[in-house]
Amino acid sequence: MQYWLVKSEPFKYSWDQFVKDKQTFWDGVRNYAARNNLRSMKKGDQVLWYHSNEGLEIVGIAKVVKESYQDPTTPDPAWLAVDLAPVKKLKKPVTLAQIKAEKSLANMDLIRLGRLSVGTVKPEEFEKIMEMAGM
Repeated sequence: MQYWLVKSEPFKYSWDQFVKDKQTFWDGVRNYAARNNLRSMKKGDQVLWYHSNEGLEIVGIAKVVKESYQDPTTPDPAWLAVDLAPVKKLKKPVTLAQIKAEKSLANMDLIRLGRLSVGTVKPEEFEKIMEMAGM
């Protein structure tokens, strides 16, 4: 299993809305590195859900329920989407400030590649985030 992080602006699509919907497709990605990460996602992989622009915190864990397919929002076959389902809300959200203050997370994609909307998460980073979230 691999771990990932996706960013969503809560005013556009929040964790709470995601939970209500029970599943969503992750589309609209127009960055090649983020697209490549979508392509690498496998069914069952765990995904950290990060609220960007407002909140600036990891709030939940999702899972990949359908591997990559052509993004339905564009006729261009270069762009992909995946389907995600919520797993659980974090007991305590983990803020960007907390992540930046944790030396063991200094190389996390969220920090190094701040503009990337779909990033990788190493197993040890995932475990540290879970610890910080009280999970």
